[in-house]
Amino acid sequence: MASNAASSHVNALQTKHAGLEARLRDEMTRPVPDAAMIQSLKKQKLRLKEEIARG
Repeated sequence: MASNAASSHVNALQTKHAGLEARLRDEMTRPVPDAAMIQSLKKQKLRLKEEIARG
């Protein structure tokens, strides 16, 4: 049962990571991208990727 919960947690993290990726793509295609927002999104993605790797 615990592995099922861990798998569910990793799936949730992967979904969140994909959402951040979409937001990052949207921001980068704007006429004037917000560099601070891009940097923040990239940091969030990296944290999630590290947590997924541990998961």
